[in-house]
Amino acid sequence: MFHRWDLFLANVQFKASGCVTLEDRMASPKASGLPVSPSPTLPIAGAPAKWRSAPGLSLAVLFAINLLNFYDRQALGALAEPIRKEFHLTDTQLGILGTIFTVLYAVVGVPFGRLADSWSRKKLLALGMLVWSGLTAGSALVINYAMLVVTRLGVGVGEAVCAPAGTSWIGDMFPAHKRSRALAFFMLAVPLGAGLSYMVSGPVAQAFGWRAALVIAAAPAAVLIPVLMVLREPKRGASDAHAAAGHHISAWSLVRIPTLWWIIASGAMINFNLYALGSFLPAFLTRFHGLSVARSGFWLGVGHVVAGVFAASAGGIIGDRALRYRRNGRMLAASASALAAAPLAFWSVMEPAGSWVATIILMCAAYGLLNMYYGLVYSAIHDIVAPALRGTAMSVYFMAMYLCGASFGPVITGRLSDMMARRAATLAGSAAINEAAKAVGLQQAMFVIPAFSVGLAVVLFAGSRTVARDMAARDTQLAGGAARP
Repeated sequence: MFHRWDLFLANVQFKASGCVTLEDRMASPKASGLPVSPSPTLPIAGAPAKWRSAPGLSLAVLFAINLLNFYDRQALGALAEPIRKEFHLTDTQLGILGTIFTVLYAVVGVPFGRLADSWSRKKLLALGMLVWSGLTAGSALVINYAMLVVTRLGVGVGEAVCAPAGTSWIGDMFPAHKRSRALAFFMLAVPLGAGLSYMVSGPVAQAFGWRAALVIAAAPAAVLIPVLMVLREPKRGASDAHAAAGHHISAWSLVRIPTLWWIIASGAMINFNLYALGSFLPAFLTRFHGLSVARSGFWLGVGHVVAGVFAASAGGIIGDRALRYRRNGRMLAASASALAAAPLAFWSVMEPAGSWVATIILMCAAYGLLNMYYGLVYSAIHDIVAPALRGTAMSVYFMAMYLCGASFGPVITGRLSDMMARRAATLAGSAAINEAAKAVGLQQAMFVIPAFSVGLAVVLFAGSRTVARDMAARDTQLAGGAARP
């Protein structure tokens, strides 16, 4: 009895001295102060896997979706000559196909941009992909020009979701100092999509007909939609330094950002050029330089891929580095690349008939310089707009640039081509407009490309003079939102 009591008192004194008893060690291993091996944790059922939200994987999937977006969009450009001959179309009618697509694309893009700011971007992208790929395949069933017009309208509605939802998603995954490279990679899909469309659609059309080429263009969506649905979206504003995403900022504040107006004007000019090239460059090589549909498509595809890789890598690296030294560095770099593209495009159009190698090299070099625009300017939009308004800003930007630029590029170039062809036929003393006159007319119409490149450089330079102030204003707005209770 006394022996047990003595042990109890000794134990109490031992604890009081700050030491740990064997009893304590057995009851609580942490109390010993010794390192404790963590017990293995078992996965909880229903817990989200981290790989589903990994930025690299999400960016790769979004890039693949955008690649399909531009592949399908450029398919008709690669197939312009066989479609023109089957339905007996003029260049103006070919241009109208591109114009109606871009007009509807621009108009429906605004509500889709608002949805991208408030609803699931993943579901929005999946639905859009389902619509545009289904109607691209459906274009293979058309029997006249009117039906082709209707299917292109539907493709425009589906594709309008891709840019606002995709760029908003990327903006929430990557911080500002990495955003140029991420967006440049995403927009690498523009030249690569166009290049693959030319490389595949032209040879397939020559071997199996243009309808088979459209079915092949739609097929990848069957894989991409399920993969997209596995991903997890980031929280809006997750990559920004400010705690607030800017939900308190009105969408009407966008109209008070001077740089955004300059960027919208630049978007109209860059897309005038790129859509004019997409609609008529393959036809130009076929008519004026005598290449077959398959050969012009293949070599244009190669050129676009090489130029696109250059544009994405150079534009992204230059954009992120330029921001470290000058707040307007991205806009200045975009202006310089547009100015450098102008003489290359001019010399390309000036090449005599049959000089198709020099024509492709020069025009693809100009095309690559013009495509540097995306990584540089899109990241600049994110620099001046609050995270909660990025989808809206991109949709407004797309609406304005497509209505004011891309919608006019194909139809104006086509109209100029028809006018110049008529003039060439008259000068040759012919009452009918033959294929030789159409070749000359299209060559002369292509001079709009270098002219608009110079205008683009001027507009981007003007935007570089206001962007630093607008970046500071955005930071002030977000800081004010973060300070709110």
